[in-house]
Amino acid sequence: MKKHMLTLLCGFVLKTWAIAHGEVEIGPNGGRILEFSKNESMHGEVLVKDKQFHIKLLDKDMKPVVLAEQELAATSGDRAKPEKLAVEKKDGVFVVPLVKAGEWVIFQFRESAKGKPVTARLQYDLTICSACNAAEWMCRCAAKDAKAKK
Repeated sequence: MKKHMLTLLCGFVLKTWAIAHGEVEIGPNGGRILEFSKNESMHGEVLVKDKQFHIKLLDKDMKPVVLAEQELAATSGDRAKPEKLAVEKKDGVFVVPLVKAGEWVIFQFRESAKGKPVTARLQYDLTICSACNAAEWMCRCAAKDAKAKK
């Protein structure tokens, strides 16, 4: 019984680790997908254009969502001194200043001003993956490896 429980626990931990590390999904425009909802009904596709993050909203079917009352806040920098980043709506997307390579960006998305925030994190890692030649923040190799092992 102990062996069975240990096996079950190890399987759960490994699956949780695989989900938390390397599950990069690429959107219809070639950007990285972030989850902006608890039920996968709203996504943000992050692209870099003109030295800025451009975040386009997508629905559950990866179709564009018109920006209206939605809000996005972005924070980056040192944990002891986080820096709030300016976020603006421009040409149907959220535009956020690009952070330094290696820094984390914390996004808080709200469907409306009164909605509960959903947090998404992104490490802007520009290290090039030797397997796919993509920047690590856009690399899907870890996700492919995890699926191949299942």
